[in-house]
Amino acid sequence: MKPLQDKWALITGASRGVGKQLAQALAAEGCKLILHSRDLAHTASLVADLKQQGVTVHQVAAELSDAAAVLKLASDVRAICGSLDILYNNAAIMTAYHENYLDVVPAEYALSFQVNTLAPILLCNHFLPDMVQKGWGRIVNVTSGIKDQPELMAYAASKAALDKYVYDMTPKLAGTGVTMNLMDPGWLRTDLGGPNAPNAVESVLPGALVPVLATNGISGQFLHAQDYAVAH
Repeated sequence: MKPLQDKWALITGASRGVGKQLAQALAAEGCKLILHSRDLAHTASLVADLKQQGVTVHQVAAELSDAAAVLKLASDVRAICGSLDILYNNAAIMTAYHENYLDVVPAEYALSFQVNTLAPILLCNHFLPDMVQKGWGRIVNVTSGIKDQPELMAYAASKAALDKYVYDMTPKLAGTGVTMNLMDPGWLRTDLGGPNAPNAVESVLPGALVPVLATNGISGQFLHAQDYAVAH
């Protein structure tokens, strides 16, 4: 039996890009999936394809910039699976590129932190107690290796804040059987990364599965998916 067989996994931002790659990869590992997007229509075709393959898969929708909607999402997930095993916080937004990098648009910072920092934290905090109680869980928060680009500071700062959350939380999880890690997918040709990125979206695998499949208690790590990439 595969180590992740019949584990329940929630992937946020699963309709395309990295999220879609993760859904297909975790399905191949035998997981039961809950796929999030802003609108159920966005994951409909992926869900149909996975169901044809015999995968147990459900859809949920929520606007992650709304904290109340995030908490309802958590409740909807619990209603589907009871107890979540794998949380993959993949969804993120990137606000406008500011040529004048000294420009500060407060609304862009607020939105970036709501989606990229607060939403993952709310989901982590919601599902952690059950994972700890049963002695097994995998949480992966997708981060970014972005640096030296103040033109994208709202995005970069929101990811740095998420990194800090993971680094400070993981000591509390020592010995629980629950791990929490950061995964940097690299600069990919996706809607977020743009068409000029050097890496195909498929290159996120197999590296993106490392923090889920690891059995050595690896936790609190910043993992680079491109370290495991094969040519595409």
